[in-house]
Amino acid sequence: MTENFAFRVKRISFNEDYQPSEKTRITTNFANLARGESRQENLRNALRMIDRRCNALAYWDNPTGDRYSVELDIISVEMDVEGAGNAFPVIEVLKTTILDQTTGKRIEGIVGNNFSSYVRDYDFSVLLLEHNKSQSGFSIPDKFGDLHGQIFKSFVHSHEYKEHFSKPPVICLSVSYNKTYHRTANHHPVLGAEYLPNDTSLTEQYFRKMGLQVRYFKPENSVAPLAFFFSGDLLSDYSNIELISTISTMETFQKIYRPEIYNANSAAGEHFQPSLQHQDHSLTRVTYDREERSQLAVEQGKFAEEHFIKPYQAVLEEWSAQNSF
Repeated sequence: MTENFAFRVKRISFNEDYQPSEKTRITTNFANLARGESRQENLRNALRMIDRRCNALAYWDNPTGDRYSVELDIISVEMDVEGAGNAFPVIEVLKTTILDQTTGKRIEGIVGNNFSSYVRDYDFSVLLLEHNKSQSGFSIPDKFGDLHGQIFKSFVHSHEYKEHFSKPPVICLSVSYNKTYHRTANHHPVLGAEYLPNDTSLTEQYFRKMGLQVRYFKPENSVAPLAFFFSGDLLSDYSNIELISTISTMETFQKIYRPEIYNANSAAGEHFQPSLQHQDHSLTRVTYDREERSQLAVEQGKFAEEHFIKPYQAVLEEWSAQNSF
């Protein structure tokens, strides 16, 4: 039966007219912006922020600061377990393309950036919570993240991925607010100053099962480092403009969703401990409901459990155990 597993890739433009599909997680960054009465204004403001940040970072041969614009596509990946057309949405990421207004060229950017997964909701908001409900101390279930990691690696190694994308993905996330980060002497011309955490995190361990390692960088004029999850060589495999497209996109989302960290009024120093209780920060002109996001994560995890994990549990476990990358 596992021979029937197949991935399907769908692509839709993320612009001010974007409407989330029924299969998109509502808590996903880009989908959350496209809801409510202010949806179009939210989208328009967020896209402007991305373009401004892109031009601020790509300042060479760009005297008026408007040479580049970033185009975004939402990449939705569905997995068909039975081969009968009943596909479940397993991954959703963003693909950047940079438009050079001076030359008229469209430059391929990075796929990944934002990362959305119903199965991850299940792991963190259902499985992990249930496992720790009656325990005196926190622990992680056996094989936690194994299935999710195999799904991701299987997709990245698939014919479908290679048909659509030329380079491995890079996922860009917020730093963990229960870790301390120390600035090193290493400095990249685009990624900026590198930081090292004082300890590993559950997120790092989870993404490691997806075949991804992590490095933390604070770009020039950013106020906090970002977490870059990647395979291969982050500094050599991607051009400056590719990296800029990811930074400008994901820093914008983090300013909206984590203003206490990424829109703080003072920048991270040599030692940095992020906090969502930090009061000295500014809000963007983009509205969202962070409390609703937290509540919906549980609902989305239960949706994955009902429609994907339980119906196909035996065959998924067999497939996960048989595959390694």
